[in-house]
Amino acid sequence: MDDEMEACVPTPSRELTQNPLKKIWMPCKKNGLPEKHIFQRKVCMTNCPTLIVTVGLPARGKTYISKKLTRYLNWIGVPTKEFNVGQYRRECVKIYKSFEFFRPDNEEGLKIRKQCASAALNDVRQYLTEEGGQVAVFDATNTTRERRETIMRFADQNGFKVFFVESVCEDPDVIAENIVQVKLGSPDYRHCNTEQAVEDFMKRIKCYENSYEPLDEVLDRELSFIKIIDVGRRYLVNRVLDHIQSRIVYYLMNIHITPRSIYLCRHGESDLNVKGRIGGDSGLSSRGKAFACCLAKFIHAQDIPDLKVWTSQMKRTIQTAEALGVPYEQWKALNEIDAGVCEELMYEEIQQRHPLEFALRDQDKYRYRYPKGESYEDLVQRLEPVIMELERQENILVICHQAVMRCLLAYFLDKTAEELPYLKCPLHTVLKLTPVAYGCKVESIFLKVEAVNTHRERPENVNVHRTAEAALQTVPSHL
Repeated sequence: MDDEMEACVPTPSRELTQNPLKKIWMPCKKNGLPEKHIFQRKVCMTNCPTLIVTVGLPARGKTYISKKLTRYLNWIGVPTKEFNVGQYRRECVKIYKSFEFFRPDNEEGLKIRKQCASAALNDVRQYLTEEGGQVAVFDATNTTRERRETIMRFADQNGFKVFFVESVCEDPDVIAENIVQVKLGSPDYRHCNTEQAVEDFMKRIKCYENSYEPLDEVLDRELSFIKIIDVGRRYLVNRVLDHIQSRIVYYLMNIHITPRSIYLCRHGESDLNVKGRIGGDSGLSSRGKAFACCLAKFIHAQDIPDLKVWTSQMKRTIQTAEALGVPYEQWKALNEIDAGVCEELMYEEIQQRHPLEFALRDQDKYRYRYPKGESYEDLVQRLEPVIMELERQENILVICHQAVMRCLLAYFLDKTAEELPYLKCPLHTVLKLTPVAYGCKVESIFLKVEAVNTHRERPENVNVHRTAEAALQTVPSHL
């Protein structure tokens, strides 16, 4: 019995201290100071680095998928980089002549293509082992089993997990549209007319067709993969092994290529906006109500088919939506960032009461978490279901808040964590986002109702010992 009791005595644990930036608990060294490497450690969402490998004939949307997937994973905080073998080939062979380069009997072309794939894989190795990357996207046709086995051997030698993403499409209209929308803008066809370029690219596809070996659910049953059939009409998923692979599958099963527009705007100016107070749940000012009416006229004039409207659960967004006179859906996930103990304070009051917190936020606005509140990093995680549903929808208007709009905009415009908290999202302005090729076209429409400026630029002096005057230098004017 005594032996059992002795075995249950807990070993002394290290003291804990709270990271002042993220407000999370972590072990201290013996002298009571936090261990710096714990502060700086990134959260890893993969058990080991992951290599995503595209598979498919040309003009099947592989690069579109690669770019979207890279953008999504970076947005949720997983360091990801795309490696496009076609780009390596363009850098190696400065002038593209014709499809002849891709013929299977063109030994010189085959040698160059293998060299380019090898160079890309070397860069993948460096990114995942030396540069802190967690996911690499190897964007190439990879249409033969032999090529995929080479990649698997490379991954095994370096301790990488592999997940294949195959895009299969036999719809000639979709293929033709992809060629016109994307491939004709390629540097390969800069000096060709449309007819010549389309003819050459169709012949390039033929060069791959005879040797193409699709992923097979029997022959490749040991591989982890998703097969996307006819632009998402059907999917085949095989051996999803971990959390990151399941998130990749979930994301890829939600994206679509249907033409649509996403309208983003903030609520109308609120009473607390006018007073320069952050957060809270106040109603609209008189100018905010005028904006709501102008927004209704603007949206009705756009004559958008099957438009859906989303708001947060806060009064100011709901009041703005009410003026539209159409059904709308409230999302708790769209609520403004929680400023915790700083809710409804002016910046001047935060500097006066919490000068250290004010300085820490300026030092790393993305990762800084308000005491008893949220950070932008937290907000991104909260907004992931919104992004998933936005990807599923067609035409939609989202009436939200400044920090929320910044996070959504950063996703669509591929902005970094450092850029995100300083994106300008002025009141009484609608942003129309139209997905195009590999990116997003943005139109900014000011609805001509004046409003206060709530955008605070990052001050140059972010030292914790700065003066109040230096700390408040970029605070926008208010009542």
